[in-house]
Amino acid sequence: MRALARSDAAAQKVSEAGAEPVGGDLDDVAALAAGAQGCEVAFHAAAALGEWGRPEDFERGNVRGTANALEAARRAGVRRFVHVGTEAALLAGQPLVDVDETAPLRPDSKAPYSSTKARAEQAVRDANGDGLETVVVRPRLVWGRGDTTILPALVEAVRAGRFRWIAGGRHRTSTTHVDNAVHGLVLGAERGQPGGVYFVTDGEPVVFHDFVVELLATQGVEAPESSVPAPVARVAAPALEGAWRVLRLRGQPPLTRLAYWLSALETTIDISRAHRELGYEPVKSIPEGMAELRGALN
Repeated sequence: MRALARSDAAAQKVSEAGAEPVGGDLDDVAALAAGAQGCEVAFHAAAALGEWGRPEDFERGNVRGTANALEAARRAGVRRFVHVGTEAALLAGQPLVDVDETAPLRPDSKAPYSSTKARAEQAVRDANGDGLETVVVRPRLVWGRGDTTILPALVEAVRAGRFRWIAGGRHRTSTTHVDNAVHGLVLGAERGQPGGVYFVTDGEPVVFHDFVVELLATQGVEAPESSVPAPVARVAAPALEGAWRVLRLRGQPPLTRLAYWLSALETTIDISRAHRELGYEPVKSIPEGMAELRGALN
């Protein structure tokens, strides 16, 4: 087993996890191909993340990076390429209610992360064939022990006094514990149909407010109850983005389109296809995942 490492620190983490580090980055097709030589399956999880940033960075990390990974897999003779997708590739400002894999990708989304992940996924789907099988596995809101994005950002926002619910956060949402995401990716590699796309989640949706409150509580942080009306947030997000871009202000706006979509719109996922074709069932429940996080703090 090998994994791409862009730094000595990353290489050490890969080694500690029991894999062989391969030096390189997503711009270096030759290094990617050398690392993949002799491998049957490649998992592509690298991406430019975030609700805000330079469009060219999202383009480089998500679109060109995915194209380079696909090219490297072909050069190395990899049989199957498993891409970590996201429901964000479907987001353009409307709720996703019991959505399944037939919903269209939104490369036209005004959120750079969403648009570039949509284009990246389309490239993966288009690459299926001619000796390379591609599979897309889409978790939603990945959380759990080791999280370096969602939970730390929530904790920081609360402690800095910047946390607000939108319309109380009472909408429903699907989530995916990291163990369930990994389980889905492995099943995608083993059983996925060539060219297939699969959503994987924790199962039944939860109330966004209740989930976030419990998630923060695992870190000893109490979520405030202050809330912003949805119409105000919906208008404010694009206005703030425009001001930050025109005035070239530092940092990121207090509210972005993507943050509004992710925290105010229902996003519920139908995982019937993963059940049917992969035999997918969650391997970790939400209560078990929360207990793990509480244990990691103590």
